[in-house]
Amino acid sequence: MAEQSSDQEKTEEPTAKREEDARKKGDIARSKELNTVVILLMGSTIIWMAGDRIFLGLWAVMEDAFKIDRARIYDPLSMVVGLESSMQDMLAAIAPFLAAMVLAALVGPIAMGGWSFSAEALTPKASKMNPLEGLKRMFAVRSLIELVKSLLKFGLVLGVMLLLVEVYLPEFLNFSQLPIATALLRASDLMTMSFVVLCASLLLVVAIDVPFSLWEYKKKLKMTLQEVKDEMKQTEGRPEVKGKIRQMQQEMSQGRMMEAVPKADVIVTNPTHFAVALKYEEDGTGAPMVVAKGGDLMAAQIRNIALANGITLVSAPPLARALFFSTEIDQEVPKGLYLAVAQVLAYVYQLRIATDKRWKKPQPPKDITIPDEYKKYANKTH
Repeated sequence: MAEQSSDQEKTEEPTAKREEDARKKGDIARSKELNTVVILLMGSTIIWMAGDRIFLGLWAVMEDAFKIDRARIYDPLSMVVGLESSMQDMLAAIAPFLAAMVLAALVGPIAMGGWSFSAEALTPKASKMNPLEGLKRMFAVRSLIELVKSLLKFGLVLGVMLLLVEVYLPEFLNFSQLPIATALLRASDLMTMSFVVLCASLLLVVAIDVPFSLWEYKKKLKMTLQEVKDEMKQTEGRPEVKGKIRQMQQEMSQGRMMEAVPKADVIVTNPTHFAVALKYEEDGTGAPMVVAKGGDLMAAQIRNIALANGITLVSAPPLARALFFSTEIDQEVPKGLYLAVAQVLAYVYQLRIATDKRWKKPQPPKDITIPDEYKKYANKTH
């Protein structure tokens, strides 16, 4: 029971597949505080820097709308045309602000967790509409953390606001001595700038919320040891299935290899434990090729097929071992074994000619020498 309990603890870091699956579902790291502050900062900055221009543009639209001449009064379409013109002018006046808001709404989420669109995240879920689940969320640890953040934001904004009042209060009291237009413009600048400072103060909350949100997201994606094992099985396949596939592949490979044995020029044997089938294209430009090889039962099968098809068998234990351990199927013979293989092939060609012309058969090559680097295979068994 203790072992099972420990397996259920989420102690493992999330795998790349777990993170990718979560992203496909629209479950990515997000910070509402970051999104809110980016939008507030962008909006307040635009108003502070371009507020006069936006105000003058809207003022011009309103001024033009209230200038009605006699011709427009008696024109039934003048109201529609005037409304359309006013809407276009108003849109042009606030276009920079709207563009900045759209940009801010995109920058916040992308900066935190990147761009992600998931149709699955838009699918209604019954759990979200369940009142009991809603009550659980209300009294969950996450709700308590949100409450603490809200209190922190309230206290921070209140403190900064009191500080701004203390700094700018003397100037506000002096507005009574200024002309109305000048006082209104200066008051507008101070209020806009104060709003920017208030929004900027929330960066402290963001500095706390972003690392916490990333940590919480990673914690939520953490996996139990059993989940990691199950995912590996799903990704790589179950061991028994992989073993069956590997066996089938080996059988298919062996089948193709055995089909190549009757086309070989010679079979170099150990003589019993190893057998290597070689083929050489006389009109080709490459070296002799290893078309089949095997040990023990496979070697016996290669020898039987070779004898049934009249393929010459040459017993050369050192060469057979060197070829078996240093080559792969359909691979050329290594350069270091060229001379030894050439001796074997020369014997095979002499034997063919002697057999065709009924001459005395040549003696098989003896004391075939191989380079020292291949002598390490002399006692190798598998």
